[in-house]
Amino acid sequence: MKLGDARKLTQDAQESLRLRGIKAVVEGGKTHAEVGHLLGVARGTVSRWVSSYRRRGQAALLKKKRGRRAEDMVRLKPHQCASLVKMITDRCPDQLKLPFMLWTREAVGELIERTFGIRLSIRSVGNYLKRWGFTPQKPVRRAYERREKEVQAWLKEVYPAIAKRARLENAEIHWGDEAGFRSDHQTGTTYSPKGQTPVISGTGKRFRINMISSVTNQGTLRFMLFEENFTREVFLNFLKRLIKSSKKKVFLIVDNHKVHHAKVVGEFLKENKEKIEVFFLPAYSPDLNPDELLNQDVKSNAVGRKHAKSLQELKTNITKYLFGTQNCPEIVRSYFLKKEVTYAS
Repeated sequence: MKLGDARKLTQDAQESLRLRGIKAVVEGGKTHAEVGHLLGVARGTVSRWVSSYRRRGQAALLKKKRGRRAEDMVRLKPHQCASLVKMITDRCPDQLKLPFMLWTREAVGELIERTFGIRLSIRSVGNYLKRWGFTPQKPVRRAYERREKEVQAWLKEVYPAIAKRARLENAEIHWGDEAGFRSDHQTGTTYSPKGQTPVISGTGKRFRINMISSVTNQGTLRFMLFEENFTREVFLNFLKRLIKSSKKKVFLIVDNHKVHHAKVVGEFLKENKEKIEVFFLPAYSPDLNPDELLNQDVKSNAVGRKHAKSLQELKTNITKYLFGTQNCPEIVRSYFLKKEVTYAS
Protein backbone atom coordinates (compact mmCIF):
# COMPACT_ATOMS: atom_id res chain seq x y z
CA MET A 1 0.00 0.00 0.00
CA LYS A 2 1.23 3.47 -0.86
CA LEU A 3 2.00 5.50 2.24
CA GLY A 4 -0.14 8.58 2.78
CA ASP A 5 0.50 11.77 4.73
CA ALA A 6 -1.57 11.41 7.90
CA ARG A 7 -0.87 15.03 8.79
CA LYS A 8 -3.40 16.08 6.12
CA LEU A 9 -6.20 14.20 7.89
CA THR A 10 -8.56 15.82 10.37
CA GLN A 11 -7.79 15.48 14.07
CA ASP A 12 -10.68 13.03 14.50
CA ALA A 13 -9.36 10.89 11.65
CA GLN A 14 -5.83 10.95 13.05
CA GLU A 15 -7.11 9.93 16.49
CA SER A 16 -9.14 7.05 14.99
CA LEU A 17 -6.08 5.91 13.02
CA ARG A 18 -3.90 5.83 16.14
CA LEU A 19 -6.49 3.92 18.18
CA ARG A 20 -6.96 1.35 15.39
CA GLY A 21 -3.23 0.88 15.12
CA ILE A 22 -2.75 0.33 18.85
CA LYS A 23 -5.65 -2.12 18.96
CA ALA A 24 -4.13 -4.12 16.10
CA VAL A 25 -0.76 -4.30 17.89
CA VAL A 26 -1.94 -4.86 21.47
CA GLU A 27 -5.01 -7.04 20.90
CA GLY A 28 -4.40 -8.38 17.40
CA GLY A 29 -0.73 -9.21 17.95
CA LYS A 30 0.32 -7.74 14.63
CA THR A 31 3.78 -6.31 14.04
CA HIS A 32 4.46 -2.62 13.58
CA ALA A 33 5.27 -3.20 9.93
CA GLU A 34 2.01 -5.08 9.31
CA VAL A 35 -0.07 -2.35 10.95
CA GLY A 36 1.75 0.34 9.01
CA HIS A 37 1.02 -1.51 5.76
CA LEU A 38 -2.67 -1.91 6.60
CA LEU A 39 -3.17 1.73 7.64
CA GLY A 40 -0.92 3.27 5.01
CA VAL A 41 1.58 4.85 7.42
CA ALA A 42 5.27 4.28 8.08
CA ARG A 43 6.39 1.56 10.48
CA GLY A 44 8.21 4.20 12.54
CA THR A 45 4.95 6.10 13.01
CA VAL A 46 3.32 2.99 14.48
CA SER A 47 6.33 2.51 16.74
CA ARG A 48 5.92 6.05 18.08
CA TRP A 49 2.24 5.42 18.77
CA VAL A 50 3.05 2.27 20.71
CA SER A 51 5.83 3.98 22.67
CA SER A 52 3.52 6.86 23.65
CA TYR A 53 0.75 4.42 24.59
CA ARG A 54 3.04 2.42 26.88
CA ARG A 55 4.29 5.56 28.62
CA ARG A 56 1.03 7.45 29.09
CA GLY A 57 -1.80 5.13 28.15
CA GLN A 58 -4.67 5.85 25.78
CA ALA A 59 -4.63 9.56 26.67
CA ALA A 60 -1.45 9.92 24.62
CA LEU A 61 -3.36 8.96 21.46
CA LEU A 62 -6.30 11.32 21.82
CA LYS A 63 -6.51 14.55 19.87
CA LYS A 64 -5.16 17.70 21.48
CA LYS A 65 -5.99 21.34 21.13
CA ARG A 66 -3.82 22.89 18.46
CA GLY A 67 -2.25 26.33 18.29
CA ARG A 68 -0.27 28.36 20.77
CA ARG A 69 -0.82 27.67 24.43
CA ALA A 70 -2.68 30.25 26.46
CA GLU A 71 0.42 31.19 28.47
CA ASP A 72 2.34 31.90 25.27
CA MET A 73 -0.31 34.47 24.27
CA VAL A 74 0.46 36.55 27.37
CA ARG A 75 2.63 39.59 26.90
CA LEU A 76 4.63 41.31 29.61
CA LYS A 77 4.17 45.06 29.73
CA PRO A 78 7.16 47.39 29.30
CA HIS A 79 7.28 48.40 32.96
CA GLN A 80 7.16 44.73 33.99
CA CYS A 81 10.08 43.92 31.67
CA ALA A 82 12.08 46.81 33.11
CA SER A 83 11.46 45.63 36.68
CA LEU A 84 12.49 42.07 35.83
CA VAL A 85 15.69 43.16 34.09
CA LYS A 86 16.69 45.20 37.15
CA MET A 87 15.97 42.32 39.55
CA ILE A 88 17.89 39.78 37.47
CA THR A 89 20.83 42.17 37.04
CA ASP A 90 21.09 43.32 40.66
CA ARG A 91 20.18 40.18 42.59
CA CYS A 92 20.81 36.45 42.70
CA PRO A 93 17.80 34.09 42.86
CA ASP A 94 18.43 33.14 46.49
CA GLN A 95 18.44 36.81 47.47
CA LEU A 96 14.87 36.99 46.17
CA LYS A 97 14.00 33.82 48.12
CA LEU A 98 13.77 31.67 45.01
CA PRO A 99 14.92 28.00 45.24
CA PHE A 100 17.69 28.49 42.66
CA MET A 101 21.37 29.45 42.72
CA LEU A 102 21.60 30.64 39.10
CA TRP A 103 19.35 32.62 36.78
CA THR A 104 18.06 29.82 34.57
CA ARG A 105 14.92 30.07 32.43
CA GLU A 106 13.06 28.12 35.11
CA ALA A 107 14.19 30.59 37.77
CA VAL A 108 13.17 33.62 35.70
CA GLY A 109 9.83 31.98 34.92
CA GLU A 110 9.12 31.48 38.61
CA LEU A 111 10.17 35.08 39.33
CA ILE A 112 7.68 36.32 36.71
CA GLU A 113 4.88 34.18 38.11
CA ARG A 114 5.62 35.16 41.71
CA THR A 115 5.96 38.89 40.94
CA PHE A 116 3.23 39.46 38.38
CA GLY A 117 1.10 36.33 38.53
CA ILE A 118 1.86 35.52 34.90
CA ARG A 119 2.78 31.96 33.92
CA LEU A 120 4.97 31.61 30.83
CA SER A 121 6.41 28.59 29.04
CA ILE A 122 10.14 27.94 29.22
CA ARG A 123 10.48 28.87 25.57
CA SER A 124 8.72 32.21 26.07
CA VAL A 125 10.97 33.02 29.04
CA GLY A 126 14.00 32.25 26.88
CA ASN A 127 12.70 34.55 24.13
CA TYR A 128 12.24 37.37 26.62
CA LEU A 129 15.77 36.90 28.01
CA LYS A 130 17.20 37.02 24.51
CA ARG A 131 15.20 40.16 23.74
CA TRP A 132 16.53 41.79 26.94
CA GLY A 133 20.12 41.10 25.90
CA PHE A 134 20.81 38.20 28.30
CA THR A 135 22.89 35.20 27.22
CA PRO A 136 23.82 32.00 29.15
CA GLN A 137 27.30 32.43 30.64
CA LYS A 138 29.55 30.64 33.10
CA PRO A 139 29.41 32.58 36.38
CA VAL A 140 32.46 33.81 38.29
CA ARG A 141 32.64 32.74 41.93
CA ARG A 142 32.75 35.61 44.42
CA ALA A 143 32.97 35.29 48.21
CA TYR A 144 30.13 36.57 50.35
CA GLU A 145 32.77 38.11 52.65
CA ARG A 146 33.93 40.47 49.93
CA ARG A 147 33.32 44.11 50.84
CA GLU A 148 32.41 46.19 47.81
CA LYS A 149 33.13 49.49 49.55
CA GLU A 150 36.74 48.40 50.11
CA VAL A 151 36.99 47.24 46.50
CA GLN A 152 35.74 50.58 45.18
CA ALA A 153 38.10 52.42 47.51
CA TRP A 154 40.97 50.32 46.17
CA LEU A 155 40.07 51.06 42.56
CA LYS A 156 39.41 54.78 42.99
CA GLU A 157 41.77 55.83 45.77
CA VAL A 158 44.26 53.28 47.13
CA TYR A 159 45.75 51.88 43.93
CA PRO A 160 45.91 55.25 42.12
CA ALA A 161 47.90 56.55 45.11
CA ILE A 162 50.28 53.56 44.91
CA ALA A 163 50.74 54.08 41.16
CA LYS A 164 51.45 57.80 41.70
CA ARG A 165 54.07 57.01 44.35
CA ALA A 166 55.66 54.45 42.05
CA ARG A 167 56.07 57.07 39.34
CA LEU A 168 57.52 59.63 41.74
CA GLU A 169 59.96 57.16 43.32
CA ASN A 170 60.79 55.35 40.06
CA ALA A 171 59.54 52.10 41.58
CA GLU A 172 58.28 49.01 39.75
CA ILE A 173 54.84 47.61 40.69
CA HIS A 174 54.72 43.82 40.93
CA TRP A 175 51.55 41.79 41.41
CA GLY A 176 52.25 38.62 43.38
CA ASP A 177 50.40 35.41 44.16
CA GLU A 178 50.89 31.76 45.06
CA ALA A 179 49.43 28.66 43.37
CA GLY A 180 49.60 24.89 43.63
CA PHE A 181 49.62 22.54 40.63
CA ARG A 182 48.51 18.89 40.88
CA SER A 183 49.46 16.11 38.52
CA ASP A 184 45.82 15.03 38.03
CA HIS A 185 44.61 18.42 36.79
CA GLN A 186 42.77 17.99 33.47
CA THR A 187 42.01 20.74 30.95
CA GLY A 188 40.34 20.80 27.55
CA THR A 189 38.42 18.28 25.46
CA THR A 190 39.33 15.61 22.92
CA TYR A 191 37.52 14.22 19.90
CA SER A 192 35.98 10.76 20.14
CA PRO A 193 33.18 8.82 18.37
CA LYS A 194 29.75 9.88 19.57
CA GLY A 195 28.64 7.94 22.63
CA GLN A 196 32.15 6.65 23.40
CA THR A 197 33.76 8.50 26.30
CA PRO A 198 37.50 8.84 25.63
CA VAL A 199 39.95 7.37 28.15
CA ILE A 200 43.32 9.00 28.81
CA SER A 201 46.04 6.94 30.46
CA GLY A 202 47.97 8.46 33.33
CA THR A 203 49.69 7.59 36.57
CA GLY A 204 47.51 6.80 39.56
CA LYS A 205 49.94 8.67 41.81
CA ARG A 206 49.23 12.23 42.86
CA PHE A 207 51.94 14.80 43.34
CA ARG A 208 52.09 18.57 43.28
CA ILE A 209 54.42 21.50 42.95
CA ASN A 210 53.83 25.01 44.28
CA MET A 211 54.70 28.36 42.76
CA ILE A 212 55.04 31.94 43.92
CA SER A 213 55.28 34.55 41.19
CA SER A 214 54.90 38.20 40.29
CA VAL A 215 54.09 40.07 37.08
CA THR A 216 54.25 43.70 35.97
CA ASN A 217 52.30 45.59 33.32
CA GLN A 218 55.60 46.12 31.50
CA GLY A 219 55.85 42.38 30.80
CA THR A 220 58.20 41.28 33.59
CA LEU A 221 57.68 37.85 35.16
CA ARG A 222 59.44 36.49 38.23
CA PHE A 223 58.72 33.04 39.67
CA MET A 224 59.96 30.44 42.13
CA LEU A 225 58.85 26.79 42.41
CA PHE A 226 58.89 24.92 45.71
CA GLU A 227 57.69 21.55 47.00
CA GLU A 228 57.03 22.40 50.66
CA ASN A 229 54.04 24.31 52.01
CA PHE A 230 53.93 28.07 51.63
CA THR A 231 55.65 29.43 54.74
CA ARG A 232 57.31 32.61 55.98
CA GLU A 233 60.69 31.26 54.94
CA VAL A 234 59.49 30.59 51.40
CA PHE A 235 58.01 34.08 51.11
CA LEU A 236 61.16 35.72 52.48
CA ASN A 237 63.27 33.77 50.02
CA PHE A 238 61.12 35.04 47.15
CA LEU A 239 61.31 38.63 48.41
CA LYS A 240 65.10 38.47 48.56
CA ARG A 241 65.28 37.08 45.02
CA LEU A 242 62.84 39.72 43.82
CA ILE A 243 64.98 42.52 45.24
CA LYS A 244 68.14 41.01 43.77
CA SER A 245 66.66 40.69 40.27
CA SER A 246 65.19 44.21 40.15
CA LYS A 247 67.15 47.36 39.35
CA LYS A 248 64.38 49.53 40.82
CA LYS A 249 62.55 49.68 44.11
CA VAL A 250 59.76 47.07 44.18
CA PHE A 251 56.16 47.77 45.14
CA LEU A 252 54.70 44.28 45.62
CA ILE A 253 50.90 43.90 45.76
CA VAL A 254 49.61 40.63 47.26
CA ASP A 255 46.49 39.23 48.90
CA ASN A 256 45.85 38.85 52.62
CA HIS A 257 47.36 35.40 53.17
CA LYS A 258 48.50 35.10 56.79
CA VAL A 259 52.10 34.47 55.69
CA HIS A 260 52.18 37.90 54.04
CA HIS A 261 51.35 39.45 57.43
CA ALA A 262 53.87 37.41 59.43
CA LYS A 263 55.93 39.33 61.99
CA VAL A 264 59.26 38.18 60.55
CA VAL A 265 58.15 39.38 57.12
CA GLY A 266 57.29 42.78 58.56
CA GLU A 267 60.72 43.01 60.16
CA PHE A 268 62.42 42.15 56.87
CA LEU A 269 60.42 44.83 55.06
CA LYS A 270 61.42 47.46 57.63
CA GLU A 271 65.09 46.58 57.17
CA ASN A 272 64.75 46.82 53.38
CA LYS A 273 62.21 49.64 53.07
CA GLU A 274 64.42 51.43 50.55
CA LYS A 275 64.26 48.41 48.25
CA ILE A 276 60.79 46.94 48.65
CA GLU A 277 57.33 47.70 50.02
CA VAL A 278 54.32 45.38 50.21
CA PHE A 279 50.69 46.43 49.70
CA PHE A 280 47.57 44.37 50.25
CA LEU A 281 44.55 43.88 48.02
CA PRO A 282 41.03 44.08 49.50
CA ALA A 283 40.01 40.83 51.17
CA TYR A 284 38.44 38.10 48.99
CA SER A 285 39.22 39.90 45.72
CA PRO A 286 41.40 37.58 43.60
CA ASP A 287 39.78 38.96 40.43
CA LEU A 288 41.66 42.23 41.00
CA ASN A 289 45.04 40.52 40.75
CA PRO A 290 46.54 40.06 37.22
CA ASP A 291 48.88 37.36 38.56
CA GLU A 292 45.83 35.08 38.96
CA LEU A 293 45.68 34.94 35.16
CA LEU A 294 49.24 33.63 35.04
CA ASN A 295 48.20 30.86 37.44
CA GLN A 296 45.28 29.92 35.19
CA ASP A 297 47.53 30.00 32.13
CA VAL A 298 50.02 27.61 33.72
CA LYS A 299 47.29 25.24 34.96
CA SER A 300 45.66 25.09 31.54
CA ASN A 301 48.69 24.88 29.26
CA ALA A 302 51.65 23.57 31.26
CA VAL A 303 49.81 21.16 33.57
CA GLY A 304 46.37 20.28 32.19
CA ARG A 305 47.47 19.50 28.62
CA LYS A 306 50.58 17.48 29.52
CA HIS A 307 50.30 14.49 31.81
CA ALA A 308 53.46 14.31 33.92
CA LYS A 309 54.49 10.85 35.10
CA SER A 310 56.65 12.11 37.96
CA LEU A 311 57.15 15.15 40.16
CA GLN A 312 60.33 16.02 38.30
CA GLU A 313 58.53 15.90 34.95
CA LEU A 314 55.76 18.13 36.29
CA LYS A 315 58.34 20.60 37.57
CA THR A 316 60.20 20.53 34.25
CA ASN A 317 57.02 21.15 32.23
CA ILE A 318 56.07 24.15 34.36
CA THR A 319 59.59 25.58 34.38
CA LYS A 320 59.92 25.37 30.60
CA TYR A 321 56.55 27.02 30.12
CA LEU A 322 57.37 29.85 32.54
CA PHE A 323 60.78 30.48 30.93
CA GLY A 324 59.02 30.69 27.56
CA THR A 325 56.50 33.16 28.99
CA GLN A 326 59.32 35.18 30.55
CA ASN A 327 60.87 35.60 27.13
CA CYS A 328 57.59 36.92 25.68
CA PRO A 329 56.72 40.14 27.53
CA GLU A 330 53.67 40.62 25.32
CA ILE A 331 52.12 37.49 26.86
CA VAL A 332 52.66 38.85 30.37
CA ARG A 333 51.22 42.21 29.35
CA SER A 334 48.14 40.43 27.99
CA TYR A 335 47.25 39.36 31.55
CA PHE A 336 46.40 43.00 32.19
CA LEU A 337 43.84 43.19 29.37
CA LYS A 338 41.02 41.39 31.17
CA LYS A 339 38.24 43.77 32.13
CA GLU A 340 38.63 43.30 35.90
CA VAL A 341 42.35 44.18 35.90
CA THR A 342 42.65 46.82 33.18
CA TYR A 343 42.89 49.41 35.98
CA ALA A 344 46.41 48.08 36.63
CA SER A 345 47.60 48.22 33.00
